[in-house]
Parts: sequence; C-alpha cells; structure tokens
Amino acid sequence: MYKSLLLLAAIALLTGAVLGQRATATPGADGTLQRGRYLVTIGGCNDCHTAGFAPSGGKVAQSQWLLGDTLGWNGPWGTTYAPNLRLQLAGMDAPSFRVYARALKARPPMPYWALNAMSDDDLDALLAYVQSLGPAGAPAPVALAPGVAPQGPVVRFPAPLPEGAMR
Repeated sequence: MYKSLLLLAAIALLTGAVLGQRATATPGADGTLQRGRYLVTIGGCNDCHTAGFAPSGGKVAQSQWLLGDTLGWNGPWGTTYAPNLRLQLAGMDAPSFRVYARALKARPPMPYWALNAMSDDDLDALLAYVQSLGPAGAPAPVALAPGVAPQGPVVRFPAPLPEGAMR
C-alpha cells in the first residue's frame, strides 16, 4: 500500500511538472520557430536581407541573418536597400506585424505581395523567428529617390521595356 501511494505521488508530481512546463514553455516549443526559419529560407528573405547570402550559396552563419545590406537595388524607382529586419521587427507584437505585413507596399525587389498573402500563422511564425535572433546590427541605408546616384555597390534593373518589345 505504501509503495502504491508513493508511485501515485511520483506520477502526480511528474504530471504537474510536465503540465507546468507546458504552460510556461517558451514560444516556438510547438514548432513555431522552426516554421519561421523555414519560411525565411524558402521565401528567399536572406537573399536580400542577409549580406552575402546569395553569392555564397547560403553559407552565412545564422547569427548574421537578416541584418540588412548595403547593396543597393537600383531602377526607375530609385535605389532601395534591404532593411535590417532584426531591428525593424524587434518591438512589434504579432497583431501589429500582421497589419503591417498585409498593408506593406514596397519598392523592388521586395516581393511584398507574398508577405501580404501569408496566413496569420505564417506571419506569427516569421515574426517569432526573426525576434528569436535578437536585435543586432545597424540600420540599412535610406532609400534614394530616382536620379540620386548611389555611392556603394548596386544591382541595376533596366528601365521597363515598352509594351510589345521582345524580352
């Protein structure tokens, strides 16, 4: 009888510990952070928002991910720079980020329409992952208006071709 009571007490303690642990689990314990990392990877976020990512075939330490870049993207719209997402999103909560992501209209090459179309769960996972990296780095350069010459390296997009022109 004593052993049975001891066993029941041990089971109760373990169950309480497990339930307590679940209640205070860190965000991402359910796969949210893994989902966010996956979305960053397949969405190509690092291609622009992580310096040297695309040219290195993705061989950039995760500690350097999403810090923005000084490589400009130049075209008829002016010159844009991929912002440091770790600073930009550091203080946002999930509802604010959802509103921001769905309303975003950005200059090239940002595929804002893809971000606009993400589900709440995907946006929440993306935000949680970026925030899990922690704020770091410096802000990217400010966008330049059309006709203002960029000082650093740029990827130049051609002017749009006239309608009906061969591509």
